[in-house]
Amino acid sequence: MLMRRFMLLTALLFMSTPLMAAHHGSDHSNAMEGHSSIEVAQPWTRATPPGAGAGGGFVTLTNHGAGDDMLLGATSPITERVEIHIMEMDGDVMRMAPLPGGIELPAGESVTLAPGGLHLMLMELGSPIVEGEPVPVTLEFQHAEPMEIELQVLPVGASPEGSHHEGAHDHGHAAH
Repeated sequence: MLMRRFMLLTALLFMSTPLMAAHHGSDHSNAMEGHSSIEVAQPWTRATPPGAGAGGGFVTLTNHGAGDDMLLGATSPITERVEIHIMEMDGDVMRMAPLPGGIELPAGESVTLAPGGLHLMLMELGSPIVEGEPVPVTLEFQHAEPMEIELQVLPVGASPEGSHHEGAHDHGHAAH
């Protein structure tokens, strides 16, 4: 009798193991669906003087997904609105303009938002951006889930350490 019970329990154990593994696998894949395929690197901004109405936000976004995506916009609790802007030459003059169509994020590529090129513009600041006090920003994408990031605040006029991103970059914005 004892041997019969042992055999029955062993059989049940072997039969239930694949079911448990299949169940565990589906939980894991659901958890992975919640993760963004967009990687954020070096999010930063500069401190602003009192009375400044706006500040720039800079970051490198890498799309690790299988398909293209787009950065459609952003929000921040420290400002009325966040716009995507681009700096472009207009004859001999560098001009900044809103980029309402968003920024293309091709699969497998990185796009850098940097001074003198594509960037976030934090408009209608309620108070100055203060050095050392991170700025919360939520990035909104066409396909990826919204992503909450913090812009590290550097001194006025600073660039992040090791940065070589000064100057205009054309990384597939959707304004054409």
